[in-house]
Amino acid sequence: MRTICYKTVEGVELFGDFYSACQTSSSVIVYIHGGGLIWGSRKDILQEQVKQYNQAGLHVLSIDYRLAPETRLPAIIEDIQDALRWLREQAFTELGFQPSAIAVVGSSAGGYLALLAGSREPDLKAVVSFYGYGDIQANWYSSPSSFYLQKPIVPKELADQLITNRTLAESSIQQRFGLYLYYRQQGIWTQEVTGLDLVQDKEKLDLLCPVQVVDDSFPPTMLLHGEDDQDVPCEQSIGMARRLHSAGVEHTLFTLPGEDHLFDMQMDKKNVRQAFAQVLEFLRRHFV
Repeated sequence: MRTICYKTVEGVELFGDFYSACQTSSSVIVYIHGGGLIWGSRKDILQEQVKQYNQAGLHVLSIDYRLAPETRLPAIIEDIQDALRWLREQAFTELGFQPSAIAVVGSSAGGYLALLAGSREPDLKAVVSFYGYGDIQANWYSSPSSFYLQKPIVPKELADQLITNRTLAESSIQQRFGLYLYYRQQGIWTQEVTGLDLVQDKEKLDLLCPVQVVDDSFPPTMLLHGEDDQDVPCEQSIGMARRLHSAGVEHTLFTLPGEDHLFDMQMDKKNVRQAFAQVLEFLRRHFV
C-alpha cells in the first residue's frame, strides 16, 4: 500500500491509499467511504475486499474527502472529481502507470457519492453502490427518522459541540455519530450537509440527487442493498434502478433478504460472499 496526496485545499491535505494489483494491470477502482458525509476515512475499506479486488487484477485507490457540515456537499463532490482527475493526470508520474479504465465504488454515503460521480463523469467504466441512495430530498432523509427516534434523543447543545471550526478530512464514528443521529432525529440532514433549503433551493438540490440527473450517458451501474436496511431504505436502490432502466442504462440490482446496513462488512457470510463475487464479475465485465 502507498499513500498519495491528491489535493490540498483550505490547508488540508486529502489522501488516498493505493493498493496495487499486478504490475501489468491498468484498471483502477476508486473507493469512497461512507459515514453520512459526516465521519469516515479512507482506511475504512475492508482489507478482505481490497485483497479480492487486487486478486481480480484491479488496483484500488481508497480516498478521503472533506466532511460535512464543515464542508458542504457541492465542495465534497469537487473532491471526488479532483481525485479522478489526479488519477488520469498524475498516476503515470506518481504510480508508474496510465489508467486505462476507472470505476467508482462506494458504500452508504460513499455509494451516493459514487452515483453522483456517475452523473458527472460519463467516461467511468462502471459505478458500484453498496446501499447508497439516489434521492436526498425524499422523506427518509428530510423528515425525522422513526428508527433513529427510538434511540436516545441528542440535544442540540451536544450536537453543536461536535461541529468544529476547521476543515475535516477524517473522523471516527465515535467522534461524530451523535451529530448524524441528531440530524436524523430532527430530519435536517439534507439541509445541514448541503446548506440548501428544501423549498427555495429545490432546483439546486435536484442536481444533487442522482435519481434526478440520470441520462443515457450514465456508466453501467450495480446497486446492492439489504432488504432490511434500517438506515438507508432499500427503496433508494430500487428507485435508482427504475430510473436507470427508464434511461436505458445497463444496470444490475442485487438485494439481500434479511440484511441490514453494512452487510458487506460480514464477508464470512455465504450470501455476502456471493454478492461480492457478483460485484467482481460485474467489474470484470466492464473493465475488459
